[in-house]
Amino acid sequence: MVREDIHTKGIPVLCVSCEARHRGICGALNPDQLVTLSRSTKRYKAETGKELMSDTESVERFSNVLSGVVKLTKTLSDGRQQIVGLQFAPDFLGRPFQAESTLTAEAATNVELCSFPRQALERMMKEQPDLEHRLLEQKLRELDQARDWMVALGRKTAAEKIASFLLMIARNIDPAAGPELRAAAFDLPLSRAEIADFLGLTIETVSRQLTRLRGNNVIRIDNNRHIVVDDLARLEVRSGD
Repeated sequence: MVREDIHTKGIPVLCVSCEARHRGICGALNPDQLVTLSRSTKRYKAETGKELMSDTESVERFSNVLSGVVKLTKTLSDGRQQIVGLQFAPDFLGRPFQAESTLTAEAATNVELCSFPRQALERMMKEQPDLEHRLLEQKLRELDQARDWMVALGRKTAAEKIASFLLMIARNIDPAAGPELRAAAFDLPLSRAEIADFLGLTIETVSRQLTRLRGNNVIRIDNNRHIVVDDLARLEVRSGD
């Protein structure tokens, strides 16, 4: 049972402890609007590797990422694929006012999502300008991040790319973490082959740079996939930012 106070009064139980309500698009909704949206909301978990959305398929529902990491890929006409982004809580999965998806979304780790019908959200956006504004802010932030990543891929060294990749995960993997975060621990959401694909490197280069960061005591690696960063400032220096 959730204790009701001035901050939770009238809020659906499903939404009380949700990070998307505070920092995601649902933060623009008042209690009555949250109740309306929650009537058609579905909260569910997906295991690693589960396809959440396929390119060219009709989009019927949107989702808030509540936990875990979602991998976004773009497929060319000949079947080749490219990882084009990662999403973390409380990112919004989907693109309003678009009938078909242009990307494939896959659970890179075990994820939890909160989904709702596309028509319900689009209708609410027309009725609630703050919701549309919040979604626009989030999409513009994603655009800024994509531009920063273009710089990383085009101008940074292999060592800086790996450090930037780890820094991105460290700063986003915990939706409750604030800007004062000084250390982080996480499992890599991508295999070394996928990291190489994402960063435009070879698998050997990825492994070599991770080993170098470990040898310089910037990171610790447990069981080949668990990364511990005791000092994010040191990792940031290595990223070239």
